[in-house]
Amino acid sequence: MKQVVDKANSRGHANHGWLKTYHTFSFANYYNPKRMHFGMLRVLNDDTVAPREGFDMHPHKNMEVISIPLHGYLRHGDSIKNSEVITPGDIQVMSAGTGIIHSEFNDSAEEQLAFLQIWVLPREENTSPKYNNYDIRPVLKDNQFSLIIAPDGSAPASINQDAWFSLGTLDAGQVKEYKLHHKNNGVYVFIIEGEVEINNTVLSKRDGAGFWETDHIFIEVLKNSKVLLMEVPM
Repeated sequence: MKQVVDKANSRGHANHGWLKTYHTFSFANYYNPKRMHFGMLRVLNDDTVAPREGFDMHPHKNMEVISIPLHGYLRHGDSIKNSEVITPGDIQVMSAGTGIIHSEFNDSAEEQLAFLQIWVLPREENTSPKYNNYDIRPVLKDNQFSLIIAPDGSAPASINQDAWFSLGTLDAGQVKEYKLHHKNNGVYVFIIEGEVEINNTVLSKRDGAGFWETDHIFIEVLKNSKVLLMEVPM
């Protein structure tokens, strides 16, 4: 098994007043040649947006964009006439394909918005742009990893890549095995809250770690935790 560990305090950071953002991988003004991507996982941003603020219309092309709200209300608008608000328990999936212009705003006048934005390189380029949001609440189960994105119809959402995303809310003392779907894949683990141990490595809140050249990992939960698993081709 090979692994890479990206501690929370080693991430890129920017404070724009209305936006506080942390970048696990190189993004915008943060450039680290050793932190460009993990396989097909290209961007993992941890954003907090002030009330009624947000990102004006901007373009994407040939990228799979996943947004996962952690707190508050995320409003999306785009050039293919979608306008939706999602909250924790929903996810947003956008295949930019040949090109799409979109905006993201905090829809609340009072609460901060916190969300993860994740970019995955596509399996196929120049496809027709698509956008969907999904209610993942029906599949979320305590003390297990619930599949929220899969390429084979076994999860609420799918993207233009052979990728499996799972979300787990886990009690301290649990030990969970995660089995990878393909031998050429790796899994990137992001600790939203709590603390776990994997392969003799302790990971705390907002730490990330990638594992590959293995068919499984064991996750020991040291504190009550919320964990996102992103399995992608390497």
